Amino acid sequence: MSKVIAILNQKGGVGKTTTAINLGAYLAKAGKQVLIIDFDPQGNASSGLGIAKESVETTSYDILFRPSEVATAIIETEVPNLNIIPTNTSLAAAEVELVSKTNRELLLGRVIQRLDYDYVLIDCPPSLGLLTVNALSAARYLLIPVQAEYYALEGLSQLLSVMQRIRRGLNTDLELMGVVVTMFDSRTSLSEQVYNELKKHFGSKLFKTIIPRNVRLAEAPSHGKPISEHDRWSKGARSYKQLAKEVISRE
Repeated sequence: MSKVIAILNQKGGVGKTTTAINLGAYLAKAGKQVLIIDFDPQGNASSGLGIAKESVETTSYDILFRPSEVATAIIETEVPNLNIIPTNTSLAAAEVELVSKTNRELLLGRVIQRLDYDYVLIDCPPSLGLLTVNALSAARYLLIPVQAEYYALEGLSQLLSVMQRIRRGLNTDLELMGVVVTMFDSRTSLSEQVYNELKKHFGSKLFKTIIPRNVRLAEAPSHGKPISEHDRWSKGARSYKQLAKEVISRE
């Protein structure tokens, strides 16, 4: 049975998609069969893995309403063992179209039941709407990337509250896998303060791995590659490789 991880923070620009792509790549390099579902209408996970998202025929939008088409939506990436279900701007319409559907919160879960992977990573939209509810209803774990900045904790209590409501009403198996600090700048005391604050709040649920601010990591998506293929010796690459090991150990 696939281990399904929703990667989510409703605050944009925190390294959510970067984490989905690079964690997926290093899980794949560890010999795991991995699928990324691009569930963010911006489609950054798709373009970050070199997919021309506007030219794909079957996307995560299509499989929501026609789950039998899931096999045709899966695209292989240049990383062995790593596949993706891409998306494009059409997914934005799903938020409205889902409103009138029966069991609208469970449609993605219905799709994932047809899959056979070691890991399914869902790159969620930066919001708490119906797409995100679908992702959390389908997931076994929630992984939250948090930027090392002043407003890091803002909105986290709301996100955790939504997770608890999902647990009570839709998915009793859902649990917090952990919080990972991203964009950490070791030159500033602020980053250290944010990390310590998160440690105080989350304890063992805070991943030991810290993702640094890293130029090579930031430029990799423009080449359509995960950092493992762009510059595997960079600090960003080493950090995501370590994060993958931690994720495997937390199953």
